[in-house]
Amino acid sequence: MTITLELLAPFSGPAIPLERVPDPVFAGLMMGDGLAVEPMSSTLLAPCKGTVGQLARTGHALTLIADGGVEVLIHIGIDTVKLAGQGFRPLVAVGDRVAAGQPLVEVDLDAVARRAPSLQTMVVVADAERFCFTGRAEGWLEAGRSPLLTLTAREAASSGASADGPEREGEAVVGHEGGLHARPSARVQQAVKAFASEVIVEFGGKQANARSVMALMSLGVAERDTVAVRASGADAEAALAAVVAVLETHSAAGHAPVAVHAAPAVAGRLAGVAAAPGLAIGRVVRLDVFDMALPEAGAGALAERERLSAALRAVRERVQHGIDAALRRGATAESDIFAAHLALLDDPELLAAAERGIDSGAGAGLACRLAIRAQCAVLAGLGNQLLAERVADLKDIERQLLVAMYGEPEQGPALFDASILVAEDLAPSALTRLPRAKVAGIVTAAGGASGHVAILARALGIPALVACGPDALSLTPGQALILDARAGLVNPRPSEAELDDAAVEIARLAARERALQASAKGPAITLDGAAIEVAVNIANADDAREGVAHGADAVGLLRTEFLFIDRREAPTEDEQTEAYQAVLDALDGRNAIIRTLDIGGDKDVPYLQLPPEPNPALGLRGIRTGFAYPDMLDAQLRALLRVKPLSRLRILVPMIADVGELIRLRGRIEALAGEMGLAERPQLGVMIEVPSAALLADQLAKHADFLSIGSNDLTQYTLAMDRCNAALAARIDALHPGLLRLIAIAVDGASKHGKWVGVCGAMASDPQAVPVLIGLGVAELSVSPRLVPEVKNLVRGLSLQQCRGEAERLLALNSAQAVRARITELWPAA
Repeated sequence: MTITLELLAPFSGPAIPLERVPDPVFAGLMMGDGLAVEPMSSTLLAPCKGTVGQLARTGHALTLIADGGVEVLIHIGIDTVKLAGQGFRPLVAVGDRVAAGQPLVEVDLDAVARRAPSLQTMVVVADAERFCFTGRAEGWLEAGRSPLLTLTAREAASSGASADGPEREGEAVVGHEGGLHARPSARVQQAVKAFASEVIVEFGGKQANARSVMALMSLGVAERDTVAVRASGADAEAALAAVVAVLETHSAAGHAPVAVHAAPAVAGRLAGVAAAPGLAIGRVVRLDVFDMALPEAGAGALAERERLSAALRAVRERVQHGIDAALRRGATAESDIFAAHLALLDDPELLAAAERGIDSGAGAGLACRLAIRAQCAVLAGLGNQLLAERVADLKDIERQLLVAMYGEPEQGPALFDASILVAEDLAPSALTRLPRAKVAGIVTAAGGASGHVAILARALGIPALVACGPDALSLTPGQALILDARAGLVNPRPSEAELDDAAVEIARLAARERALQASAKGPAITLDGAAIEVAVNIANADDAREGVAHGADAVGLLRTEFLFIDRREAPTEDEQTEAYQAVLDALDGRNAIIRTLDIGGDKDVPYLQLPPEPNPALGLRGIRTGFAYPDMLDAQLRALLRVKPLSRLRILVPMIADVGELIRLRGRIEALAGEMGLAERPQLGVMIEVPSAALLADQLAKHADFLSIGSNDLTQYTLAMDRCNAALAARIDALHPGLLRLIAIAVDGASKHGKWVGVCGAMASDPQAVPVLIGLGVAELSVSPRLVPEVKNLVRGLSLQQCRGEAERLLALNSAQAVRARITELWPAA
């Protein structure tokens, strides 16, 4: 029997196509097809007769089972699950039979509008591919009267799932904030689509097909609830593992928070997240979203595939040229970002999706755009700020491919002598194409402090404010601004007096920077004569040269994993030796600490089949990975032992937990050096980044030549807070007294054997931490190249004797906030 169903408008208000909804899950049709309405009435009415199959505990969403089994989801507003029911009063219950036009939920529109990103209400039909949408409303709708959607069922088709094969069972503790609401359910559905097996999720005596978002939501699963998962079919084991992983992945109910880094609101000012510090005066140049018009139909699959291949080749060549040019200029951050783009161009999933679009009749450009934007929607909807910030990179790839296919649609923007670039978000290539001398600052509505544009801005010394919200897009071309990224504020209408004051301050800062640079090559000696080594953290020889130019005394950390990532096989021993030797050659006689490979945790390489781990930060990483792959470790150690002179080399070992691991590694170095006939040995150091290493520093120092504190990991392991979790960002502070006590223990343990201790984590770059570290007995600080002059200048104004006495008293305080408050009193310039 053919099913025809008419859905009526649930609210009065204008109809809105789903693709215009500000939520990538709905806009990408991941939940199904349908329409949205901007509510202008306060009572949600049933769009058809049926049974209430699901009602969210928070009242913001429900599912109607219409005649014929059609599932209709109604979702009121965007991110409204986080309101915990405030503003919603359900008038029905699960199982109730309702008539078309019957009131379902009363909504306090004002209360919800103040706390949610949008009131737009989505009406979505599950399994939309089973229906033809023969009618879609446009314009103004009257609740309960105007037709919204008309749909007719296609012929029944198999879902593609297969129950033939083995059956596997498991459990998952749901990690999604708010439980299995719309977004997490859609992610589960997406995960299942990759498999042929049938997957069932069970909870509270009910079960749901994991391919049905509506069914999953109807289970009423909350965060931290335990659900049973059952998979049956030829690939049941893999399907079970994929669904369990998605269910247990933590995601926030709304957008990833950035408020912890944002400036407080100031009347008449635009506030945002300070991505790159600085002060600038300039005029607005709008870099609006790139949206080239594209032909829908292709000239045949063969021709369009070749068009896509040619574009990929051209862009790969251009990106590789960008990498080479950046490396020649010593622009390491820029080259790393281009390398990430190169990896995206080689992504098999994106390519396969584009080719499927071509095979269905689309032109290469449209197929490419749809494939990339579908991936953008997935990333933006995952609730992970770092992944969401990669959307700009994908859009940048889209722009470059389309230009390669069809040519540049328009000339670049006209720049002022001092331009403040304003955009929704900014693509890295858009920034690197513009003359640096004319770019005074950056302001974006979206983005984050860890995005690639933010990294580039910091590397280029361009003040940048991101995540300013939609108000940033109200800035008009040519408008004069004062951008104070230090305070996280934009003054959009500065007075002449404010412009004059800002110009004076900019000149003062520039003069100070020149003065610091002029004295940077001298040693950093405290007021009472203690020398502190100020070194640099680097990734390659170009960084080393930049460090020397800024006055670095040595290399405090060379991260060798940059040699291993973004490639299909491990670097050879010769490649490694060449890279390590180039660093030493760039240092003009200075020493270099080179860390052995730190792969695992948040850093992965495709050619190592590292096992999946429920908690990678506590799993196979650092030296543990080296011991698990002894051939790779031996190759790196041999490469290091081949550099000349070995007297300037210091090998640093990551993630050491006890002295047995250190003795094992030293024994391996001795054996290899003996095989190579070497009379000289490099120094060997231990990275103190797990609490056990700090507590056992006296044992480690007996067998090590030095210790280096990796404060980033030591902080997260000491506080048991994931340093990638944006919700905890305000609480993850290396000046926590617990961490300071561990550092004191490590320094004391090292001193028993006459060994020195350095700090190579972000703590060494924190001006407030510098006097504390010196007072605790730290002898070396390793920072980014541009910070060397600043840190040296700070050290020269400190008294070691005062630092020691005050650091001892700081250990008795009870919080990081108390420590920072006291530091501000003692060293206000820090």
